[in-house]
Amino acid sequence: MTSGYGEVIADLLWIRAVQDFDYCDQQIADNVCRNNSWLFLMLDAVTTLSPNFRVPYAAGALALTVIISDIDGATKIFDKGAKAFPNDWPILYRAAYHYMYEVKDNKRAAELLIQAGKNGAPPWVFTLAGRLYSDAGNLELAESVLQDMINTEQDPVLIKRLQDKIQSMKSKSN
Repeated sequence: MTSGYGEVIADLLWIRAVQDFDYCDQQIADNVCRNNSWLFLMLDAVTTLSPNFRVPYAAGALALTVIISDIDGATKIFDKGAKAFPNDWPILYRAAYHYMYEVKDNKRAAELLIQAGKNGAPPWVFTLAGRLYSDAGNLELAESVLQDMINTEQDPVLIKRLQDKIQSMKSKSN
């Protein structure tokens, strides 16, 4: 239906969406928009027409989760972005934030943080991922993540902190 002009149409839809990042077509509570809002539909169309257009994943999904609280729509766009840009740590980190604070899925947030860490995010994301796995009841996975970080780390102070964290997790589980 785009007659070969998918990228152009995506650009036009993106420009339109940016003009109303805070628009909520059906507010269900104070600062909470219904799921799959108008902004989600625009972002979904943009990313379908132009799947390699990075900004709608990075900025648009964040607008969905932070500005209008369309949690379901943000989850879909973040998942689409993580699939389209599996090596883009800022997108992965933002998606992890979304899963941690909005969806309350610590396991998925930890997975995204590890993926972000392997692609250039600051090293502390591995520690946070270990903590999220621990909080989700995956102590063995948390220990594995922290142990991997110890094995690749040079800083003795950080190594000691990571070892202390592992010991703390083990003592809490006993």
